[in-house]
Amino acid sequence: MKHLLKKILVLTGVLVLSLSLAAPAFADAPVQGEPADAPAAVENQADNTIGLKAIAVALAIGIAAGGGGIGMGLATAKSAEGISRQPEAEGKIRTMMMLGLVFIETAIIYALLVVILIIFVL
Repeated sequence: MKHLLKKILVLTGVLVLSLSLAAPAFADAPVQGEPADAPAAVENQADNTIGLKAIAVALAIGIAAGGGGIGMGLATAKSAEGISRQPEAEGKIRTMMMLGLVFIETAIIYALLVVILIIFVL
């Protein structure tokens, strides 16, 4: 468990570092001396918004699906371990595991709905 937690923390650190290093790529300063074209500026702003939406959607659904997958895997592993230790409690353990998996999947579906709202509404 500690080894898995260490891997998750390292991967999270790498993700945060890579996103922070990519931030200057989004800075688009106008060149001095050139007149600002209003329609082009509006079009560039719309293009930037679409790109930022795509990044936000990818991060949101990736984190939700990854976290849900890890949670489901751990829940399934622990329930299998519990059933192997107490075979007479198999029904109760399986019921609780399924209930937990449903709640985890519901959280992932809510994340998907938020992502759909980000894409089509904002």
